[in-house]
Amino acid sequence: MIKFICYPKCTTCQRAEAWLKENGKDYEMRDIKLQRPALDEIKKWHRLSGLPLKRFFNTSGLLYKSLSLKEKLPTMSEEEQYELLATDGMLVKRPIAVSGDTVLVGFKADEWKEKL
Repeated sequence: MIKFICYPKCTTCQRAEAWLKENGKDYEMRDIKLQRPALDEIKKWHRLSGLPLKRFFNTSGLLYKSLSLKEKLPTMSEEEQYELLATDGMLVKRPIAVSGDTVLVGFKADEWKEKL
């Protein structure tokens, strides 16, 4: 079962969900705004993904921009970044697909096809 963490109003998340359905994938959807990721989840997903932590930030989001995070992130410790991500689901890049030890951040159909 794939954990599908998304924001239902996001068009990229809608495309990702359509892809899951079209490809017959079993998934459990979680609204990132209503049920934000916990600190321990973010740390685990980051470790499993192998991605730079910055990739977990929704850099195109209004909250990211209003907090001037483009300027602030480079001076923040990893722990401070984790804690910030855990404060508001809208700071987190979406969708996130978690299946076993696989964590995908953002939607790229080719990557999802290969890894899910």
